[in-house]
Amino acid sequence: MRSVLLVEDDFFDTMTAKKAFEKFSVPHQLHTAFNGLEALDMLLGSNGVEAIRPLPEVILLDLNMPKMNGHEFLAEIRTHPELSEIPVFIITTSGMDVDRLNAQNLGVSGYILKPLDFESSPDMVDSMNLLEKLLR
Repeated sequence: MRSVLLVEDDFFDTMTAKKAFEKFSVPHQLHTAFNGLEALDMLLGSNGVEAIRPLPEVILLDLNMPKMNGHEFLAEIRTHPELSEIPVFIITTSGMDVDRLNAQNLGVSGYILKPLDFESSPDMVDSMNLLEKLLR
């Protein structure tokens, strides 16, 4: 089954994303990880965690997380040839230009500011349209 990996440490935001996938009838399984280390284990099948196969078509990534933040996670997956081409969308509370620039330098496909509002935010609508195209 086709899938998406959500890397998010906030339970409320995770539930909001799950509900949005249901509401918009996204035909993909949504895998969730609560930090970058957990997500990396899921992608690589390391530390006793079964690997997600086939690999997710898209990763939705929070920046501010414990253990391994989004920037560290992005930098790490870009070093793995089998993971480096997976499109990544940043989902964060940070509107700081330095965070956007760092994310762009690591090749993100979109940058979505929280709180997640899947119906009225112009950034969210543009990013959801791009995400929809990627998931076809």
